[in-house]
Amino acid sequence: MWIDTHCHLDAHEFGAASLAVAARAEQAGVDMIVIPAVARANFDVVRELAHAAPNASYALGIHPIYVPQAADEDLALLRRQVEESMDDPRFVAVGEIGLDFFIPMLCEPAMREKQAHFLREQLRIARDFGLPVLTHVRRSQDQVLKHLRQIRPAGGIAHAFNGSFQQAQTFIDLGFHLGFGGAMTFTRALQIRRLAADLPLGAIVLETDAPDIAPSWLHPGRNSPEELPAIGRMLAELRGLSGDEVRAATGRNALAAIPRLKNLLAS
Repeated sequence: MWIDTHCHLDAHEFGAASLAVAARAEQAGVDMIVIPAVARANFDVVRELAHAAPNASYALGIHPIYVPQAADEDLALLRRQVEESMDDPRFVAVGEIGLDFFIPMLCEPAMREKQAHFLREQLRIARDFGLPVLTHVRRSQDQVLKHLRQIRPAGGIAHAFNGSFQQAQTFIDLGFHLGFGGAMTFTRALQIRRLAADLPLGAIVLETDAPDIAPSWLHPGRNSPEELPAIGRMLAELRGLSGDEVRAATGRNALAAIPRLKNLLAS
């Protein structure tokens, strides 16, 4: 099955068309879309959207880009909402959480420290409830790995992975899968394409990060979850496999990375 493990279906770029986008993705063969939250302001939004779209699920978390405006009260709210959501079959993970050392303002010492605090507290929430995490690792792979070694959640996904083979293996050793999407469709993305071609297939999951990271045939336009099968076929081409083989393998991998999807897809 085709599973989009990371899609911001609630983003303003989709406007009022989010459900129509999800429906088009389903028609294209996308069996499930995972919608991560990014801040307390959209906790309810992603939950409601996941319940409105038959092929959607959601995660709750505070994205590092939103950490500057966040407070410890948001972490307390997140813990309460995670606890309350454990009986909701459409709730599947803690995310999107992590570290971002690309945006200059987030690289300032005080903001790096605050990001680390929010990451660690959210890892503790995931660990306490036995949930996987969807991690943001932009220019921060080693730092995220350091925190994951110290606070071990129940696996998860390194979203939009673009690190080294050594970093990839360390994530894998910690029980993580690696997310690949539109970036690997660009011929100039040599390192990402090498990773996608040479890493163990069992470690790879697919994602769109829609509306961001549009594949080469849409760039610089808006990405959409309905592009996931074509992105998957690009992975198949890079690895010398059939599209069906990649669909089956990455679907299994997504279920292993986010186990709560199994019951949801079986229902």
